[in-house]
Amino acid sequence: MPKDNDKEFLEYIIKALVDNPDDVKVDRRVDEMGVLLSLKINSEDMGQIIGKAGATARSIRNLVRIVGLKNHARVNLKIEEPEGGKATTQERKETSAKEGLDDLKL
Repeated sequence: MPKDNDKEFLEYIIKALVDNPDDVKVDRRVDEMGVLLSLKINSEDMGQIIGKAGATARSIRNLVRIVGLKNHARVNLKIEEPEGGKATTQERKETSAKEGLDDLKL
C-alpha cells in the first residue's frame, strides 16, 4: 500500500464534492507530530467543503484520520484559506468601524 494513500483519498473525496476539481491541491508533510495534509481549493468551493456549522469539514477530517489509523499514522487536515477569501471577524469589525466614522462626517 502506498504511503501517501491518505493524500490520494483526500483528493478523491474533495474533487467529488467541489465544482472546480482542477483547482484542488493537496500538500503532504510528515514530521514528528505525524502527517499534515494541507488542502487548497477554489474560493467558490469553500462553503461546500466546510459545510453547515463545519459539519462537512469535520466529517472529512474524521475520514482522513481513519485512513491514517489503518496505516499507523496520525493524520491531520488543514484547510487553507484561499486568496481573497472571507475576511476574518476582526477585519470585518475594523472595516465596519472605519465606515461608521466616515458616515459621521466630522
